[in-house]
Amino acid sequence: MTAPAPKKDPMKAFRGIMAGTLILEAIVVALALPVVVNLGGGIGTGTGYLVLALIVALIGTCAILKRPWAVWVIAVLHVVMIASWIAMTALGIIGVLFTLVWAYLLWLRRDVARRMAEGRLPSQQA
Repeated sequence: MTAPAPKKDPMKAFRGIMAGTLILEAIVVALALPVVVNLGGGIGTGTGYLVLALIVALIGTCAILKRPWAVWVIAVLHVVMIASWIAMTALGIIGVLFTLVWAYLLWLRRDVARRMAEGRLPSQQA
């Protein structure tokens, strides 16, 4: 007699997608560092520290994705990125683009949760 297969958790897979998106976003923000060095006065300026803080925050947010308030932390990070348009236009544009990506991801999460509640996911079929 074999043990039954463990039930699949679609939200666990979604947390992986969220973590991957945060890492990709950190990489894209890190690519703004040469722009800060050449146009923003260097990494030792406020803009440089802002970019470094965003990189650390985006990577650090991966550790809290199991928490129910993680989405709010991500939203605050994006508000900061969009508000940083004043300091560096490229960072604001990155913020707007990734905010659109996160809006789509959260819509997908809501759709998966709705289908899970209705029992319509393929993993829930007999």
